[in-house]
Amino acid sequence: MPTETTPLLAFIDALPKVELHVHLVGSASVPTVLELARRHPDGPVPADERELRAFYAFRDFPHFAEVYESVSSLVRTPEDVGTLVFGVARDLAAQNVRYVELTVTPYTHQRAGMPMPAITEALDHAVREARDRLGIRVAYIFDIPGEFGADGARGTIDHALSHPPEALVGFGIGGIEQMRPPHRDAFRDAFAAARAAGLRSLPHAGEMTGPETIWEAIDGLGAERIGHGISCLDDPRLIAHLRETQLPLEVCPTSNVCTGQVADLASHPMPRMLAEGLFVTLNSDDPPMFNTTLTGEYQVAAEVFGLGREDLAALARNAVTASSLDDEARKAITTDINALLP
Repeated sequence: MPTETTPLLAFIDALPKVELHVHLVGSASVPTVLELARRHPDGPVPADERELRAFYAFRDFPHFAEVYESVSSLVRTPEDVGTLVFGVARDLAAQNVRYVELTVTPYTHQRAGMPMPAITEALDHAVREARDRLGIRVAYIFDIPGEFGADGARGTIDHALSHPPEALVGFGIGGIEQMRPPHRDAFRDAFAAARAAGLRSLPHAGEMTGPETIWEAIDGLGAERIGHGISCLDDPRLIAHLRETQLPLEVCPTSNVCTGQVADLASHPMPRMLAEGLFVTLNSDDPPMFNTTLTGEYQVAAEVFGLGREDLAALARNAVTASSLDDEARKAITTDINALLP
């Protein structure tokens, strides 16, 4: 028997979506990770499904980062990279996602012995395959793994400048935020070079540290979007700045709970961020690791945060606006979103 929420869930399923904050390795489905684990049995990741799901029970963010690095260590060949990208595209296309900006951390693949040109060739091929077979557009953000400091910064910007994929649109930084300050200048230099080359500045900040990291992303890295940014609510001056500039914040509710940054979904700061008039997009981050999907995050917004159709459509439009799509593509997706409303 249908429930009251059935029409709203159907609306969420039908909603054209754009995903701006999702990681390549973290988006590997359980079957894909099992395939890689069996392909590379000397790796640290369980090749048994039950053991792998237990492996994904995170104690805190450092433990999550450790598990993430373990899974990343299975990505050793261009074929592995292509397997991951197409798997992510397939999962997103099934959720009516029209476009994704996929965060790739190429330095970890370089450290595994893959040459930059081979990584780029695999990324380019996967974009074409996703477009031709699935009808989804894939773009890339190259992401510095913050834990690797200046070496990670240099390796990432060298790849972005010397062997960029055709669909590279942005430059970011992730990982454990507490480890960034000693390498501040190296990160600033890398972002300055990326911006000079026409890439957008799209760093993570304010996920596991306070507003000071967000300010550094804005003032030191020239951020055009902020990944997470949930600690902004601890600084009234920052709230006012974000409200005035409408700098987009890529919010990932389930991720924040799973990595221990927020106690539970009911206490997540996203409703207050919206009430403060901040520019928010909804994202999935590392969906299989957190047992979620982008559609699932919209369901959380509806069922836990109490958002209705107009609010959900506004979040979907925000993602289109904050994306790197051209004006024609933005208009087409926005028109399809609006067509679902009365």
